[in-house]
Formats: sequence, C-alpha cells, structure tokens
Amino acid sequence: MAQNGLVPLMPHATAAWLVDNTALSFPQIAEFCGLHILEVQAMADDMTGTKYTGRDPVRAGELSMEEIEKGQADSDYALQISKGPEQVRRTKGPRYTPVSKRQDKPDGIAWLLRNHPEISDGAICKIIGTTRNTIQAIRERSHWNISEIQPKDPVTLGLCSQRELDAIVARAAKKAGLEDKAADDSRFAGDKEALLTQLRNERDEAKRAAEEALHGEEEAPAELTAETLFKKTGE
Repeated sequence: MAQNGLVPLMPHATAAWLVDNTALSFPQIAEFCGLHILEVQAMADDMTGTKYTGRDPVRAGELSMEEIEKGQADSDYALQISKGPEQVRRTKGPRYTPVSKRQDKPDGIAWLLRNHPEISDGAICKIIGTTRNTIQAIRERSHWNISEIQPKDPVTLGLCSQRELDAIVARAAKKAGLEDKAADDSRFAGDKEALLTQLRNERDEAKRAAEEALHGEEEAPAELTAETLFKKTGE
C-alpha cells in the first residue's frame, strides 16, 4: 500500500489508467492503489466484470511524473503518493448515514418520538439524518413499513453518539420548559421536615404526660397521709 496507508481517491480507476498509460509493474500499481495484484492483472487482461474509466492521478495531484519515471526505471521502487484524497465535509443538511445503517433510521425516529416528544422535527432530522416527511409518516403511523418499525435507541443503533443525544435532549427540554425540577423541588423536603417535627412534638408530649402521671402517683399517698393526720388531730 502507498506511503502512510494513503491510497488514491478512486483506486480502481487510477489503477486502470496506470495500466494503460505507464510501464509500471503490476506489483507497483497494486501497492500504490491498495489493490491485490490479481485485480490489477485482471484489468490488464480485460477480464474484470466492470470496465473502469481511467483516472489520471497526475492531473488529480496524487502522483507526479517524476515518481512514475522512477517506478518505470526501477520495478522495485515503491511509488509515493503526493497527497491523500480530500475528505468531503458536509456543512449543511442532514447528516450522512452509512447505507448499512439507513434501514435502522425509522426505528431510531420512532424511539425519539415516543421517549422525547419535546424534540423538534428539525432536530431529529439533523441527529438521525432523515426528512420531515418520514418523521411525520412515522408519527401518524402512515409509513409504508410501519408494521416492522420497532422503537430503538439511536445510540444503540449507531445513528448518533450518546453525547449528541444528551445535548439535543437538554436543548429541547430547556426550550420547552421541561427541565427536570425534581432535584430542586423543596416540597418533599418540607413535608419530611414537618413530619419529623410532628413526631418529635408527639413524643415530647407523651413524655410529659407520662412524667405528670408518675409525679401524681408519687404525691397521692403523701396528701392522703396529711389528711388522715388532720382528721386525727381534729378528733
């Protein structure tokens, strides 16, 4: 493979061009394009199932003529790629989802609609990479495949990261005024404190009543004795 693991943007098309336009060896072309040597051999023998339109790596800025000349002069020379293909970056529109995961989108949408109805359709479009029409069809259960749709966490499905989901849920909740107030709600703490106060008061009152009753029992014989003595003295 080419230096630093970089290969041309269109390896097969590049290999086809190099086979047709240079005297490079098959191993050199295969290594530069990141292909198997048998693939290059099949291109040269015109035995591939698909005819590739050649792509000039020199014009694309991925290979210089000097490198090609070095390779033609030395069959053991490993071609050095000039630069890797530039990554296409999307700045607008829904996110790109690999083909293998696109069938999971309806399940992720259904999960968001069921568990986070506060999230706007626009936000769902961005995080899942879908359209408003699809979201509306799933919401109204008019989607063509609604019988097969099963709500599943989009993070588990690999449609987005947990951090992205948490961020969009938090923004939607804040915008809708649905912040979780349970942690700041002091009503339950107040009820608990009032109950504890009531229990303490009842305990203290019961204690005082018990002490007064005990004190009365202790004084009763003394009063009876004094009354008895008075009667005896009066007699």
